[in-house]
Amino acid sequence: MSELKTKQSKEDVYQFIEAYVDSQQKRDDSLELINIMQEATGCEPKMWGDSMIGFGKYHYKSDRSKQQGDWFLIGFSPRKAAISLYVYTGCDEQEKLLSQLGKYKMGKACIYAKKLSDIQIDVLKKLMYSTLKLMQEKHSIIELNASLT
Repeated sequence: MSELKTKQSKEDVYQFIEAYVDSQQKRDDSLELINIMQEATGCEPKMWGDSMIGFGKYHYKSDRSKQQGDWFLIGFSPRKAAISLYVYTGCDEQEKLLSQLGKYKMGKACIYAKKLSDIQIDVLKKLMYSTLKLMQEKHSIIELNASLT
């Protein structure tokens, strides 16, 4: 059975931000995202792989392959070109929210924003909560300490 290569690590999130993030703006945005995502999940930020910060955890089993493993529920990565936001699942409700989000680019399953002030935080929060609800319905949640009702 194939497992995910990117896993949760014991690296310190705040040390990572201080060492890796190349601008004060992106550091400030990262700290704000930590607060927003921690409030949404009730979970502490954890490093995943070398550069992703995740909140909560669920067990993943692919319908198309034998791949499985644990993954974060929502998260972000303060990459050099843009902040990668892992808060999108592609459900119908989210398509409407994306039109209200602000200035961003879309990857396959990730939203890229140059800076947090380019997007509407209230819409970002709605995207996060809809993702958390969907994940709770579809997967075996290992860690989520917030009420989604």
